[in-house]
Amino acid sequence: MAPIPGSGLAKGLAVTLRTMTRKTVTEQYPDVQPDLPPRTRGVIGLFEENCTVCMLCARECPDWCIYIDSHKETIPAATPGGRERSRNVLDRFAIDFSLCMYCGICIEVCPFDALFWSPEFEYAETDIRDLTHERDKLREWMWTVPAPPALDPGAEEPKELATARKAAEKLAAQQQAEAAETAGAIKTAEAVETGGTPRPGAARTAPPASGTEPHADEQSRAAEGPTRPMGDSQQQTDQPRPGQEGRA
Repeated sequence: MAPIPGSGLAKGLAVTLRTMTRKTVTEQYPDVQPDLPPRTRGVIGLFEENCTVCMLCARECPDWCIYIDSHKETIPAATPGGRERSRNVLDRFAIDFSLCMYCGICIEVCPFDALFWSPEFEYAETDIRDLTHERDKLREWMWTVPAPPALDPGAEEPKELATARKAAEKLAAQQQAEAAETAGAIKTAEAVETGGTPRPGAARTAPPASGTEPHADEQSRAAEGPTRPMGDSQQQTDQPRPGQEGRA
């Protein structure tokens, strides 16, 4: 069906008439901060721990506004007879935002998620040289990066979170084991100091069972009586007591 001549003009005039009747609203910036969308491209933040100095972001940048310096360090072998390894250590990571055109290519090509978009945009300077942000400044922008959107229901947990959680659980279990071992050692030392721990080979006296505790008089007589030799216990038990010979 062919469009009616002048329908586009009529739609445009209708929009104009609707907006003419509405009240104009002015945002009082900077007193009132604007409500930015979550994917706003404000400034780039650097998560230095994830950077492996692969130089991929600097090579892919169309404006050549990323400057990276690094050096190599030798890591000793983890096992005897193993081979030493070398790794790159980041010395400088800077972005010249006076040249950056905010294309986001560096963030997309980073294979280790070291660069992120931050919605912060208030970093104007009076000197153009101050627009070159070094890695310390880029690290500060990292704390303004919004949290990623929630995963879809039933989606797998990211490998980074799973690895970090397992490492934290392992560390917590190790700390609990060390704390329990330290507490046991302290209790053992206190028991030895107070004489509570018997010497090796010493006989342990079992506590009397409930209901079989001897009478107080018998306890007192046992305390007052002489101590019998261990070898004569059976003979003294078989002999009658004085005054009991004539009793039936």
